[in-house]
Amino acid sequence: MQVFDVISGDGPIVMGQPHGGTHVPPEIAVRLNQNGAALSDTDWHITRLYEGLLPSASVVKSNVHRYVIDANRDPDGLSLYPGQNTTTLVPLTDFDGRPIWKHGQEPSEDEIETRRMTYHAPYHKALSDALNTAKARHGVAILFDCHSIRSNIPFLFDGELPVFNTGTNSGETCAPQIEAAVNDAAQSSGMSSVLNGRFKGGWTTRHYGRPDAGTHAIQMELAQRAYMHEAAPWAYAKDRADQVRPVLQHMLETLNDLALSGALAKE
Repeated sequence: MQVFDVISGDGPIVMGQPHGGTHVPPEIAVRLNQNGAALSDTDWHITRLYEGLLPSASVVKSNVHRYVIDANRDPDGLSLYPGQNTTTLVPLTDFDGRPIWKHGQEPSEDEIETRRMTYHAPYHKALSDALNTAKARHGVAILFDCHSIRSNIPFLFDGELPVFNTGTNSGETCAPQIEAAVNDAAQSSGMSSVLNGRFKGGWTTRHYGRPDAGTHAIQMELAQRAYMHEAAPWAYAKDRADQVRPVLQHMLETLNDLALSGALAKE
């Protein structure tokens, strides 16, 4: 099993997909309890949802499930949202706060480090390489980090999540034009949206977003009701997805044009 897949494009946009994978090595899978084995916290169908929207974009997608190790968490284990409920580098609970490991089968610190080196580091090496290639070719690179999550998760947030949740760590990870382009497209869609709400951008966005150095990053967290059914077997809903895909395509094409226009170049 390959840890990640890369689809190489020749444009300035790189799409990261850290949570769409469902592979759990057998020796790890047997230690998951019933909650963990359900893999409920997957970003289901995220590759299908974005497929073909911007052919020039590169795509780096993890094939490993986030319960093995979360590729969008700080490798040092620091919390993204201090004081709020969240999951860890190797999660001990699901998004509902329920344990996912059989009693006494939780991973040790040594095992977590092994998983980090085996799965987390190679994914980010591939993502870094894709961004560096895009920047070398165009003078600028934009990471569009693709995520989705169930609409209602009381353990993580109150109420129903908006459809489009744009995160830039309060404007720190990208140029203002990038944030505005994505947020404007979301607001114009007729669907609910928020900028830097509950999800401000994960470790990936915050780590790679260095606008002063010509590498920009933005996270899009979609409420899953917008394109699929939010209960097992987690079926893709093409009629819903067909309403969301043009909005995402507009976002990506606008960012691509912005990058190629030279408007983001440092003076």
